Amino acid sequence: MISVGHGYDSHRFKDGDFILLGGVKISSKRSIVAHSDGDILAHAICDALLGASGKGDLGKYFDSSDKYKDMDSTFFLKHINDIIIKDGFSIVNIDATIVTEKPRISKYSKKIEDSLCCILDLKENQINIKSKTNDKLGYVGRDEGMEAHVALLLEKK
Repeated sequence: MISVGHGYDSHRFKDGDFILLGGVKISSKRSIVAHSDGDILAHAICDALLGASGKGDLGKYFDSSDKYKDMDSTFFLKHINDIIIKDGFSIVNIDATIVTEKPRISKYSKKIEDSLCCILDLKENQINIKSKTNDKLGYVGRDEGMEAHVALLLEKK
């Protein structure tokens, strides 16, 4: 059996020094406003994994309590990956798009892919990270926030 998952996350910006994407720290004049560390890519992958495996969404497993305040999102990603593995699923591939005006993500794509391969125990050809601007349209275009979109395929053994 194969299952498709889709994940999405967005957060607004505040003044800051960096953003996190897929566990990679990227220098930026803006940071993410979030309860956890704000890694929107990790959150979107979690939701896609949970959707494809029929296990709900990230909020079902991690709430906005103080227990998870400023939590490293790679912890969430590892936990959710363990859940799908225990259910007999494996990741076939992940395709992700980060939508932001700044910072430019394309020069970090390989580093993000490598980080996610390590976190999820994937091979290089199983993950693809892309970036797009929003051509100055909407809240992303006004540099008020950013989005992550993820599609992935799971296979159940």
